[in-house]
Amino acid sequence: MTGKLLAQTIAELVPYGSRVLDLGCGDGALLNFLQSQHGCSGYGVEIDDANVAACVKRGVQVIQLNLEQGLRLFEDQSFDVVLQIDTLQHLKNAETMLKETLRVARMGIITFPNFGHWFNRWSVLCGRMPVTAQLPYEWYDTPNIRVGTFADFQALALKNRLHIKYAFGLEGEKIVHFWPNARAATAVFQLTSESQLTA
Repeated sequence: MTGKLLAQTIAELVPYGSRVLDLGCGDGALLNFLQSQHGCSGYGVEIDDANVAACVKRGVQVIQLNLEQGLRLFEDQSFDVVLQIDTLQHLKNAETMLKETLRVARMGIITFPNFGHWFNRWSVLCGRMPVTAQLPYEWYDTPNIRVGTFADFQALALKNRLHIKYAFGLEGEKIVHFWPNARAATAVFQLTSESQLTA
């Protein structure tokens, strides 16, 4: 998921002037937008050489790091917000990285392709894995090592005592609040830890 709707949606969830860590930041476009239009500062984390070079060209501070190694480089609560924009589904250590997100920041914003979307269900019912704008690869060449649904993520957050502050879906150019597990191609979650709620 890329483009104007994503940037605007994330900017509305990120408090103005936040210190941001963007995990799997790609070419740095989102972090650059948050810095230039939303008063934010921070770092991107990326492993791909070409994307790292693109971040540098944009003036985005970037750390080249394999996220499978975790976030030991960062101290507890060293950021206001950690972004994982279409990153979680690529990771073997997805649950660990989710917990790490709320260790290094007060808030996490997670987006991922929602496999529960009606079109994906229909594709599987017809005997084929779906190929969509959010899941643009064939089953044999996809970088996604796992698929999940809006409801799956809600259960994972509950298991790890993470508070879902706000959750909705994106479908095309629309925000979906009603029945996003079936009606939204992309899931969006804003999280805080339960321990922070009682602090």
